Amino acid sequence: MAAVEHPNRNKASSRATKAGVVLLLLVSAALIAVVTAGGWSELQGAQPMAFGYILVYLVMAFYVSRWNRGVLPVAAALALLFAVIAAVAGPAWFGRDKAGFEDPAFDPAILGLLTLILVPVQLLLLALAMRGFSQKWNVEVEVGRPDSGLGHPTNAPPEGSSRYA
Repeated sequence: MAAVEHPNRNKASSRATKAGVVLLLLVSAALIAVVTAGGWSELQGAQPMAFGYILVYLVMAFYVSRWNRGVLPVAAALALLFAVIAAVAGPAWFGRDKAGFEDPAFDPAILGLLTLILVPVQLLLLALAMRGFSQKWNVEVEVGRPDSGLGHPTNAPPEGSSRYA
């Protein structure tokens, strides 16, 4: 019986990339959760999108941890989209640090800082996800299978006969 081996998964660079992508997906989900919880009253309807991102990032972290290469381009695309959203939203939190604005659960400066931290985290996630995709984690090689050529005893033609007769 033949065994299937994935040689590209055994490389140290592939394992490091996988660990990095999983870590960045989990960190992203945690940062989004903290900003969502801390600014809940001020998000004005953006909570479903934030919960969607958290859920999708956690599911993608699970699949990447199981060497699923197919979610990596999706992770990269979502990371790029969220980096743009965070870059636009970050300064708005700092603008709420003035008199006349309602205070969210967390200090607006902290929420602004966490939102701006999401930008480089998302860009790093984008880079690592694309690196992981280029590492071809899906390549399979069969090992332990006997040759099916003439030299194998079970496939050898009887003495004095031709294989192609």
